[in-house]
Amino acid sequence: METLGDTQVGPAEFAQDPSNERIWAAGDATGHPQFVYVAAAHGTLVADDALDGAGRTLDYHHLPRVTFTSRAIAATGLTDAQVGAQGYACDCRVLPLEYVPRALVNRDTRGLVKLVAEAGTGMVFGAHVVAEGAGDVIGTAVYALAKRMTVQQMADLWCPYLTMAEGLKLAAQTYPRDVAKLSCCAC
Repeated sequence: METLGDTQVGPAEFAQDPSNERIWAAGDATGHPQFVYVAAAHGTLVADDALDGAGRTLDYHHLPRVTFTSRAIAATGLTDAQVGAQGYACDCRVLPLEYVPRALVNRDTRGLVKLVAEAGTGMVFGAHVVAEGAGDVIGTAVYALAKRMTVQQMADLWCPYLTMAEGLKLAAQTYPRDVAKLSCCAC
């Protein structure tokens, strides 16, 4: 089941065999997302819980997902359909890369940045990027989701000019403004 941020999974739910307290699992064997960084987190959690009884949990609500193709596809959080299915009013913005200065300099504007937010509050529930370097860009969005930021907070933050990550700031600025009318530095 997906949630907007309260998905926490502890060892009792995936890492320890309920029929034998001495058997633990991590990574692909758990049925959770099959990413190297998830397996590494599971390994640390299992070790902490098995050896120290730490009782830690993992929060998957801002887990990044990247497909490394030509035009990488990256996402974190929820899609607009998932937000709607959970009963929230969705307010999404899609920013074509033709409005991202780094993409213009790279002479490659094929792709987009999409933000998924709650209508009214502007709470960011998801981010999606299709672009070269999308995996690097989505890392910034992970922090925004982890800190439960609004699109206004994202729009107001500093972002280095002439980076692909600036696309996230510009996408956030599309909520109150027309980015076609912004200056070159998205101020």
